[in-house]
Amino acid sequence: MSKKLNSLEELAKIQFKNLAPDPEPLPDLEPDFKPQEFEAHFSNKGRAGKTVTLIKGFEGSTSECKALAKQLKQAVGVGGTVKAGEIIIQGEYREQLIKILIEMGHRVKRVGG
Repeated sequence: MSKKLNSLEELAKIQFKNLAPDPEPLPDLEPDFKPQEFEAHFSNKGRAGKTVTLIKGFEGSTSECKALAKQLKQAVGVGGTVKAGEIIIQGEYREQLIKILIEMGHRVKRVGG
């Protein structure tokens, strides 16, 4: 390309030949989805006063639990982890997480204050 571009209009006219087409979207990875019952807690015990939201009662493999935790963490935009089958989300997001889980088709029981 020896010609110097002086405007965005000239840049928009460039045709690229070797670009691959957009890939097809991935199929849903949850064909055997089953609604579950969860308990939503919040706690600060043993965490130096930091409040966390706990989602208990997950039944399934560890990888499925981690995938659900990732969806929940991204939905509220915070960090968290999975320990002993419990999803731990940093901060007090219990009401938002309950709403998200209900929209996913799960039943959620609010536990504690």
